[in-house]
This record gives sequence, C-alpha cells and structure tokens, in this order.
Amino acid sequence: MAVAEAQMTERTSGFEIARTTVEQHRGYLSSLSGRTSVDQVSFLQLPSWAAVKEGWTAERLGWFDGSGRQHGAAQVLYRPLPGTRRYFAYLPEGPQLDWADPRLTDMLQLLLDHLRSAGAFAVRMGPPLPYRRWHASTLKTAVGPGRRVEDVVPDLVDPVGAAVGDRLRTAGWRRCGEEGGAGDAQPRYLFEVPLAGRSTDDLWSGLNQEWRRNIKKASKAGVETFLGTGDDVATFYELLQVTERRDGFRLGRSLDYFQRQYRELNAEEPGRMRLYLARHADEVLAAHTMIVAGRRVWYQTGASADHRREVRPSNALQWRMIRDAHTLGALVYDMRGVPATLDPQERAFGLMRWKLGTGGEVVETLGEWELPLQGAVNRTLHRAMQVYLSRR
Repeated sequence: MAVAEAQMTERTSGFEIARTTVEQHRGYLSSLSGRTSVDQVSFLQLPSWAAVKEGWTAERLGWFDGSGRQHGAAQVLYRPLPGTRRYFAYLPEGPQLDWADPRLTDMLQLLLDHLRSAGAFAVRMGPPLPYRRWHASTLKTAVGPGRRVEDVVPDLVDPVGAAVGDRLRTAGWRRCGEEGGAGDAQPRYLFEVPLAGRSTDDLWSGLNQEWRRNIKKASKAGVETFLGTGDDVATFYELLQVTERRDGFRLGRSLDYFQRQYRELNAEEPGRMRLYLARHADEVLAAHTMIVAGRRVWYQTGASADHRREVRPSNALQWRMIRDAHTLGALVYDMRGVPATLDPQERAFGLMRWKLGTGGEVVETLGEWELPLQGAVNRTLHRAMQVYLSRR
C-alpha cells in the first residue's frame, strides 16, 4: 500500500479488525447476497470499483470474532493530501455491517483506530441504510410550487436507519451537507423499483399511463433494444456528451473512465456491467448502463440523442432493463439518484417526474458522514479540506 503501514490487527469487545484479500472480501459480500436485511450491499464496495478509481489506493478490512468468523467488511479508498503524508479515507456506501448490532460503536471505533494508524486524517462513510421512504403515489399528490420531498410525511421511517443516525451524531460524526459542509458524493435520494414477489404483469401495471403509452409507441415505431459490448462504449459516451449539453449538467468523466469501468467490472464477473442500446432506423438513439451485483441491479448512467425523441428510445431501454433485472432474480431495480424537488417549475423536477412514472418509491438513505480523526493536526487538515471543497 501507498499509505502508512498500519497495525495488522486491532481488537476490542471480542472483535478484531484485519486486512483481507480481494478474494476474501468478494467472497464475504457474495455470502450476503439475497438476505433481505443486507440487500443494500453496494457495487461501490466491490474490488472492481476500486480499480476504476484512479488516484485512490484501496484497502479491504474485515471484522472477526474470536473464532475467526467474519462479521463485517469495508473497502476503504485512501486519497493523499498533496504535500503531506496524510490521507482522506472514504468508504463509499460502506462499510457492510450489522448496523443494529449493540456493539456497533465498538466496531466503528476499531475502524477509526485502524485508519488513524494508516495515516488518515479524516474519514467519510456512507452507511448503506434506508432512512425514509415515499411511494410514488404519495409524492405525485404532493407536487406543487416550492414543495420538496422532505416536506412530505414519509410512508415509512426505517427504525434502524433512524437509530444509527442518532448514534453517529452522539459519537461526533457529522452528516455531510449540514452546517455548511461539503455535500454527499453519492446520491442521498434514490429511486427504487421493488421486484421481489412481482410478476412482469405486475411491473407493467405499476407503470403509469404515460410510460406504458411511450413503450408501446417505441415498439410500434420499430425501436430495437440490444446489449452492446466494450466496442460500443464510445457510442454511449458520444450520446452522454449530447445529454450533458442538453440537460445542463457535467459528470466530468472521460471516455477512458467508462471504458475502464466496463473492463474492470466485467473482468471481475462477466455481465457485471451491461451496456444497453436502443436503435431506430439503423441509428443508436439512446444508451444506458446497468450494474449487477448480488440480487440488486442499478441503472447507473443514461444518455440519448437530441433528435427523434418522439420514438421514446429511453422508455424502451428502461422497460427492457427492468425486465432483465427481474429475470436475473434481483430484489430491487435501483434507478440511482433523484432531486429532492417536487416543484414542477424547476428543471430538475423532470428527472423526478420521469422516474415516478415507473411506480417505484423514493428512498432517502442515511447519507454520508464525516469525522476528523483524533488529534489537533488531523482536525486542522480536515477543516482545510472542508473549506477547499465548499469553494469548488
């Protein structure tokens, strides 16, 4: 590792934390697949994702009891602070723990002790926990000027997510985006389409009339959907640039980034990252990426052309992807981030409206949390980093 050599094992309250190999880490996460209590295992915690992230050094850790049984896993990404020998430690959508375990505080302290000995000055983590949920029907009735998701009474508050948030605040963690700090790196509001226990007919009836009409329109117009290969990533990227200009956003990712992502994820497991394309009249009009890990499937990035939008290629692609996720046995089709606005006058509401049409639900995750590690120098470095991020 490029980071300082940390003590290999730390112990407390009957647990120890130790480095694990790529194979051990991947095997542990695979063993959790299908358990409804841990269906939030994220592809961002897979070793292949670390290989995608240039400029970061990865380390994988496990929590073990006295008999050697593993009780949790974390993939930590370290980013060096220029001009120092200190590192910012990031656990995207991790660690993977039993967050209801009464020993959680001790387990997190083990992690902090290890990170500090590795040279980290601060840590950010994203507990993969839901906090509040709103059904699509609930939010549709709440749409109006100035309205936001958090203004609406949720259909469900997850007791574990709420309790963990309280425990983290008590322990000194700060939720990203609060008190003027930098916001989350990963989306806090997700849109999920539940698949477990539903038939294809159920999924179809869950779509609103506009979605069903657009899918039929695409079929009637002769739109074809198909799985692409690595050679098609360049086509996807061209369409993504068109989409960024049209919709006024910038991901800041290069063609090489997406090619590396496709290569690394599929090298870890064939079919882990899929590229779907929609063709009409011998021209590709839309391209969407999908990631498969365990029994959860993510729609990651979508792109489409400016012309011939009336044939609805994106609706056709999403319907194909939802059905394929269902066939794969996924419990959830995760459409990733949505804005918090419910104001139809705001441009960002268009994405919310489009996803609400699938009949799924908005999930507010617990979000990302930061903590400077013990020591005056570490706190100073963390404050400096916060100032830098807030001015970007």
